[in-house]
Amino acid sequence: MKLLGNILWLIFGGVETAIEYFVSGVAMMITIIGIPFGLQAFKLGVLCLWPFGSKVQEKEQTHGCLNLLMNIIWFFIGGIWIWLTHILFGVLLYITIIGIPFGKQHFKMAGIALSPFGKEIV
Repeated sequence: MKLLGNILWLIFGGVETAIEYFVSGVAMMITIIGIPFGLQAFKLGVLCLWPFGSKVQEKEQTHGCLNLLMNIIWFFIGGIWIWLTHILFGVLLYITIIGIPFGKQHFKMAGIALSPFGKEIV
């Protein structure tokens, strides 16, 4: 079932969204300061290619608050708009019964799009 969901996801917009994440990741990596943000965009792109069966979980932290600072910066450079886009698509897909699994994947991506630092995809 996960394979079928992922194939349908790719056909109906998953590839285009992943390409957008990859292109924005490359654009962010032009400067040294943007490299960590570009890596997070790549992480979102990979999740966007194969969301069914993937889980987002917190990384085990040793110490420090760098992830918090990076998530705040991410929020202001575009994370809020990515989050709102996934929330909007999730709500729209929940309108139909067939779209509920796809809306659920958008909500999963919204969670990581709001604060990607300190999270990993399993």
